[in-house]
Amino acid sequence: MTDAAPEPLAVKPKKRFTATRIGIGAVGIAIIVATFAFFLPKIANYRDVWGVIKELSWPWLVALAAATALNIVTFAPPWMVALPGLRFRPALAVTQASTALSIVTPGGAAVGIAGSYGMLRSLGFGGKPVGRAVTLTSLWNQFANLAYPIVAVFALAVTGAQTAFLATAAFVGAAILGVAIAALVLVLYSDQLASNIGDAAARGASWVLTKLHRRPVGWDGGSFERFRREAVDLLQRRWHLLTLSTLAGSLTVFVVLLVSLRALQVPSTQVSVIEAFAAWSLARLLGSIPLTPGGIGVVELSLTGTLVGFGGNNAGVVAAVLVYRFLTMVPTLVLGLISAGTWRRLRPAPETTGAGP
Repeated sequence: MTDAAPEPLAVKPKKRFTATRIGIGAVGIAIIVATFAFFLPKIANYRDVWGVIKELSWPWLVALAAATALNIVTFAPPWMVALPGLRFRPALAVTQASTALSIVTPGGAAVGIAGSYGMLRSLGFGGKPVGRAVTLTSLWNQFANLAYPIVAVFALAVTGAQTAFLATAAFVGAAILGVAIAALVLVLYSDQLASNIGDAAARGASWVLTKLHRRPVGWDGGSFERFRREAVDLLQRRWHLLTLSTLAGSLTVFVVLLVSLRALQVPSTQVSVIEAFAAWSLARLLGSIPLTPGGIGVVELSLTGTLVGFGGNNAGVVAAVLVYRFLTMVPTLVLGLISAGTWRRLRPAPETTGAGP
């Protein structure tokens, strides 16, 4: 009798965690269904939206294709900067495949990062350089996501426009960005600070995971200390290139949205470039919250509501948002599948694989 007593305790956390995952998945499905079956049709009838899309001219189709191609090719440069020796074709293949993973899987960002790490290791790069590259590209991308709403609020203030929700998001983003940058600077400043911050972060993360009935993290301050030693030299030489390539990679996504708006009858007299940027920056920040794969539903609803609020006509805005999301997701999904099937052929030459075990 006494031997059987511990069994419910061992099973209970797993059941709770499964229930939590099911609940999060149900919320995500509900958001997607509500967005496309209820909210968007309330904003604009899909027949009206299709009527706007059918009026696309050939010059605008070419412009949309060019903007999409530009966006795709800018995926690779941040990784080429963060992982010296990585060439364009393998970098593009890895980023397309990992981004496709992040779109189609719940909690996709973590899956995409794991995919990037595994593919780059299989291409012959060492574990330490790859881990450094994955960490730096992820950090710089999040820094950009947090910074864009701040820039947008200042730009709107200059033009006299105001949005309370965007201002709130910018305030929260500024606070998180400030803390994150300060933590990074402290980590890079000395081994001792890196170790202390890492230990504190590990304790905090383990506490949260314990509450979610997960195992504590397997890293500590030593991991931060090793990261500092590996990252300082590269950042001293390449931080500006990493920053510029990260900004280029994300801002070309905005270019796709802007071209979509203009192509689908939302002129600058209705939604200016600054207003479009503000809407996009807010949607990008909200879409990074892992409620649905690729932010599906969240991004569409946020973008549409904000753009219509700025003065865009309903049918044109919904059409532009749907085309924008199609062009920034479907080509990557297709290329990601192709890349996953062919990436082994892109193994770099031995002298370009980087150092490290």
